Amino acid sequence: MSSSPSPPPASRWPTPHICSLGRTRKQRKRKRLPAKPLRPSAPTKLGTISSTATPVSSKDNPLDRGAVPRFRALAEGQYPAVIVGCADSRVAPEILFDVGVGDIFVVRIAGNVVGGAGVTVKGSIEYAIAELNVPLIVVLGHSGCGAVKAAMKHIDAKDSLPGAINGLVELIKPVAQSHGKPGDPLDNAVRKNVELGVERLKQLQPIVAPQVKEGKLKVVGAVYDLRTGTVTEL
Repeated sequence: MSSSPSPPPASRWPTPHICSLGRTRKQRKRKRLPAKPLRPSAPTKLGTISSTATPVSSKDNPLDRGAVPRFRALAEGQYPAVIVGCADSRVAPEILFDVGVGDIFVVRIAGNVVGGAGVTVKGSIEYAIAELNVPLIVVLGHSGCGAVKAAMKHIDAKDSLPGAINGLVELIKPVAQSHGKPGDPLDNAVRKNVELGVERLKQLQPIVAPQVKEGKLKVVGAVYDLRTGTVTEL
């Protein structure tokens, strides 16, 4: 069996610029970690997701199999934050926040849709709250979102998109109606989509809303910029 191809030179990789998220991948020195206790609590702020992470990987191997003791420790439990993000291949939360196994509980769906997304998305989020006692949910949108762009394109059209794509776009159409507002229409719609997701989660019964009201759970929104690699909290 042939060995895996060598990674491209470091100069080919863009340097991430993650605002308010602690250390970047370049700044954090990766090394094999011995077995250690799990973090006593999950991150409660967007800015602490990266800085409190405990990666198990090495610089050259994203999943360092030499860190078996660390994996064994994680098998006993997890204390993550929840990231509700888009399925776009360029927006992988584990990479954007530079975290390791066990740090974030990721729910991904095109357009980071919350309202109308069904039991699979809402059930996943509720499971994280009810069973893992997660204290933080981040709804993460991104610039140039194709799902939001499609909703804007077809908002005034009478056509129907093929398959289930049409139903997905219909869920996003309400946020695409931002005519007359200053700034880029797509950027505005992306932000509005995130904000709507945050508000819907804060009101989601019977599990999420009570936790928010009691101050045990925070729900925040953020947008990732594809061009700069920056995550900005809304």
